[in-house]
Amino acid sequence: MDYKGITVGFALTGSHCTFDEVMPQIQRFVDLGAKVIPIVSNTIMTTDTRFGTSLHWQKQLKDITGNDMISTIVDAEPLGPSKLLDVMVIAPCTGNTTSRLANAITDSPVLMAAKAQMRNLRPLVLAISTNDGLGLNAANIAKLLVTKNIYFVPYGQDNPTQKPNSLVARMDLIPEACKSALEGKQLQPLIIERFQYK
Repeated sequence: MDYKGITVGFALTGSHCTFDEVMPQIQRFVDLGAKVIPIVSNTIMTTDTRFGTSLHWQKQLKDITGNDMISTIVDAEPLGPSKLLDVMVIAPCTGNTTSRLANAITDSPVLMAAKAQMRNLRPLVLAISTNDGLGLNAANIAKLLVTKNIYFVPYGQDNPTQKPNSLVARMDLIPEACKSALEGKQLQPLIIERFQYK
């Protein structure tokens, strides 16, 4: 898989528990030759959690990509006219971001960048991580599944016993899903078994 000459917009939203799975995929893009532009939600810039501080994740993004983060709506808006991104991925894509995207709400840097990508008819790839993917957010996921130029990283239930509505993408498939999206195809199978029965 070759990403030389490809610019990837890599957007992160507030599912902090998946960051340890996501960061190695950003490194993979860099190792495959991509230029990676990090885009972050307000949550990334302001929230410390048991999974790491805001400054820790900001530093890691800068160290991996070598590029400054797009962290404001104003900074994200020029992505439309500049057509900078060949492909954009939102990983993790929370239920909150999913619902706003499905209902055309643009109130964060990530959503502004997504709007710009859709304006340019270029692929937008979603790696969902939501506790209500099979609940209220199922309708929003369904809307996005049939939206032109939107693709998904294959996903499944991560804990069907204790969180039966929760869906999480296979973050290790992000580069593969983006490569398929650049070819106008959804990576298959879309719905996978993520939970391992013991």
